[in-house]
Amino acid sequence: MDQRSGEVRHVAIVGGGTAGWMAASALARAFTRRGGPSLKITLIESEAIGTVGVGEATIPPIRQFVQMVGLAEDDFIRSTAATAKLGIAFKDWSGPGSEYFHGFGDYGPIIAGQAWRQYLFRLKAAGRIDSLDAWSLPTAMARASRFAPPVDDSRSVLSHFSYAYQFDAGLFARRLRTLAEGLGVVRCEGRIVDVPRDDQTGHVRSVRLEDGREIEADLFIDCSGFRGLLIEQTMQAGYEDWTRWLPCDRAVALPCAAARPAEPMTTARARQAGWQWRIPLQHRVGNGYVYSSAHIEDQAALDDLLGQIESPPLAEPNRLRFVAGRRREAWKGNVVALGLASGFIEPLESTSISLIQTGIGRLLDLFSDRSFDPALISEYNRRSAQEMERIRDFIILHYHLATRTDGDLWRDCRETAPPDTLAHKIDLFRARGEVALLEDESFREDSWTAVFTGLGVWPRRASPLVSIDGLDDVERQATRFADLIRQAVASLPAHSEHFTGHA
Repeated sequence: MDQRSGEVRHVAIVGGGTAGWMAASALARAFTRRGGPSLKITLIESEAIGTVGVGEATIPPIRQFVQMVGLAEDDFIRSTAATAKLGIAFKDWSGPGSEYFHGFGDYGPIIAGQAWRQYLFRLKAAGRIDSLDAWSLPTAMARASRFAPPVDDSRSVLSHFSYAYQFDAGLFARRLRTLAEGLGVVRCEGRIVDVPRDDQTGHVRSVRLEDGREIEADLFIDCSGFRGLLIEQTMQAGYEDWTRWLPCDRAVALPCAAARPAEPMTTARARQAGWQWRIPLQHRVGNGYVYSSAHIEDQAALDDLLGQIESPPLAEPNRLRFVAGRRREAWKGNVVALGLASGFIEPLESTSISLIQTGIGRLLDLFSDRSFDPALISEYNRRSAQEMERIRDFIILHYHLATRTDGDLWRDCRETAPPDTLAHKIDLFRARGEVALLEDESFREDSWTAVFTGLGVWPRRASPLVSIDGLDDVERQATRFADLIRQAVASLPAHSEHFTGHA
């Protein structure tokens, strides 16, 4: 008897773009490393069906993915027109002229068992500091537009941060396609017109193309975007709607030429009916307006965006419609949804590509044979749901705590009770600056702290364990740490020297 008779031998990926080619390259690389007969992978996409293609900003785990699929950083930067991203600058969320920064790093070392931010909370309560910015290395680097990768020496202040990339998603998909095809992935051009299912199991048996070809596979990965061709239209997985907390349901995107050197950060500027992004790449700037159609007309949103960008647009507006939420089952039967097909949380913290990455990781962790064991599927769905709900709460936080007064959107977001999981986090932080991290969190304590304090929410008191030292001693130590960061930033090269030099 063939001992491999029950194994998944053929995977069909429906849809290309970022999600499809990330899945193809990651699976091909993983199964090539395993040795022995490799997994057959077919990717089906149609040139006639466009991709969303506006995802340009990421969070630090993207670097692990690039390394995992075997791309050298120089190759990646050059082929995707990438720049560094040290965090996000949030402007006008507490009213015109306000600003805070969510940097990808901590606020200092652990001192006597306590995170340094607790000592800073004590200084803030005593009126000796106004913000945490001076103790955030990535914040200082971004504002000075300086960059170098973290050093390996944990004793150095230059080791206590991370970074992500800002890049052209279309170029990324193109580079991954070349990589995947080099690993044996077969691309099939064509439009899917039918999805035959097995009469007994209800599983997808094949996809039928417009020209009559039929592609059979054991496992199907749905990367078809918002429409969810397999996971929703065929398998009817269902959708959980989060509009009551996240009312933005539209976006319009426009690229333009840069009027200044690329900064190592994304900018998210609050507007009356949503927020606008600015993402600097090597060859252009990505711009967009995420908004609520209940609070502004489409043309007014486009006009607002056109009035904000720094140079004439380089393309026609790319308009998107979405409903914030997730599939009730990201894996159903022999279909796994990735990317927009699995759900969508608006792009405020640049999590869309990261969710593709973690979905692929879970699939590899729980990869099934052709029995598609319900226990594996259930665990995949449990972890997928939890991860998206944790990110959902983090995004809601930005709206719920914002104190803008111009527009009903902001009032509605403040007055809508947050999910219980988020309400608990807010109460705990207000009480003592603690962050109640749950399973499958994408953002750690310092990220939550950046948003809380940036939006004016500070703990009523710090941990009593940081009151042992005298306040003057704590202030002297804080001054020394801040000086070290200033000196370290001054020693770094300009961001353009590291990233745009790869063009």
